[in-house]
Amino acid sequence: MSYVVASAIKELLKKHGMMTAGDFPEAVSAFVEAGVKKAADRAKDNGRVTVRPGDL
Repeated sequence: MSYVVASAIKELLKKHGMMTAGDFPEAVSAFVEAGVKKAADRAKDNGRVTVRPGDL
C-alpha cells in the first residue's frame, strides 16, 4: 500500500530541479510508514491513543 502520491513527489522534486527514480515514491512511502509506526509507539508509551505532531 502506498501512502504517498507519486505525481506529487515527482512535482516537488521537479521544483527543486531534480528528477525522480522510478522506485523513489515507494521508498518515501516506506519512510512514512516507519515514521508513523514510531510515532504511534511513542504515543502508546506515553499512555495516549492520540498521536500528536511531537511524536514524530
